[in-house]
Amino acid sequence: MSAAALDTLSIVRKLTDAGFERDKAEAVADAVGGAMADTVATKADVEVAAEKLRADMLKAAIGIVFANAGLTFAIVKTVGIGG
Repeated sequence: MSAAALDTLSIVRKLTDAGFERDKAEAVADAVGGAMADTVATKADVEVAAEKLRADMLKAAIGIVFANAGLTFAIVKTVGIGG
């Protein structure tokens, strides 16, 4: 996945305002940023996944149409409708 944007400077400021020492606040911000980069999907990630899903669904729909046509043909041939 792509790295999601994270305002680490804002995190550092909030933590230092809350009483964290700057070096510890920076370490926390880096850890959170690293964890998010590996687990949070970006809009681009979701768009790629959606496009793949659309393609898979289209393939399945086409397969169903052909299967339906084949079954219909087999039934018509077996029953002897139309000729």
